[in-house]
Amino acid sequence: MSRYWSKVVQGLTPYVPGEQPKLANLVKLNTNECPYGPSRRVLEALRAEIGDTLRLYPDPASDRLRAAIAKHHGLVPEQVFVGNGSDEVLAHVFLGLLKHDRPVLFPDITYSFYPVYCGLYDIGFEPVPLNARFEIAVDDYLKPNGGVIFPNPNAPTGCLVPLAEIERLLRANQHSVVVIDEAYVDFGGESAVPLVARHPNLLVTHTLSKSRALAGLRVGYAVGHADLIEALTRVKDSFNSYPLDRFAQAGGTAAIEDDAYFRAMCGKVVATRSRLVADLQAVGFEVLPSAANFVFARVPGRDGAELAAKLRERSIIVRHFRKPQRIAEFLRITVGTDEQCAALADALREILRQPGQR
Repeated sequence: MSRYWSKVVQGLTPYVPGEQPKLANLVKLNTNECPYGPSRRVLEALRAEIGDTLRLYPDPASDRLRAAIAKHHGLVPEQVFVGNGSDEVLAHVFLGLLKHDRPVLFPDITYSFYPVYCGLYDIGFEPVPLNARFEIAVDDYLKPNGGVIFPNPNAPTGCLVPLAEIERLLRANQHSVVVIDEAYVDFGGESAVPLVARHPNLLVTHTLSKSRALAGLRVGYAVGHADLIEALTRVKDSFNSYPLDRFAQAGGTAAIEDDAYFRAMCGKVVATRSRLVADLQAVGFEVLPSAANFVFARVPGRDGAELAAKLRERSIIVRHFRKPQRIAEFLRITVGTDEQCAALADALREILRQPGQR
């Protein structure tokens, strides 16, 4: 380690993002990106931003984008916070709303950035084991805490917590903030945003990277009571007053406003997911019920890393998590186009019928 590093840096275990390989003719199903491009209205909005105004700073409050998000959810702009991707939004959430004396609760198998934020900001946390069906059980979170956070649907499992269970958690946990990370909710879940009106301790985060096809633009947001939003704004303005550039604000606004394209594209992903699940089950996979744009699946008794490596030999990339051991057999497979998913299914049939394979 460099002798110039701070103690904080020396103790960090950074988040490892999904691989972005630079290979030709790749079937890339490892990072949950949208298989389709953004709407034409987004591209037109981005082109309109190219001009002399790029010499000027963007709107630090992202007023137009926040107004569009508020209108979409039936809220007011004061209930909306935006940031450079939902990862930055979540970073501000951990520092501004989850750093307390008691530990933060989140699942033991979940988005692996959560413990990284805790390490960066010196926040105590307690992982809560998923149940035997790899589900989040709300009863396990009904204990003293400094906050609760989990994705819904969960990642990497794709399993969904019913909205009634989230409201039960909110009613029983009124002394700390409950954060519902809805990065994947548009592919089959029911959003918790309507609960914001009657639960001042609820914060819901979203990203435009998945269902709005804007992973390359980096736009995320949170909605909640104005007091929670003010806390995030205070952190943001102590860190970077201009997190969203002109392109992100313009493109994000257009994406939120083009609701028809958004719904059509989500419908295509959900339809492909159904076919993918059937194809995986036909070759011997156990597939967890998914409400996301990915599936979490395994062939019982088979090493997931081995299957991932054999797929890579065929220029197909999926995500494998070595830890915890409990999920070592699983692959997380992004729902791509019909053609990409068919190529994956064909490759798995070939791999699994090779001599000596089950």
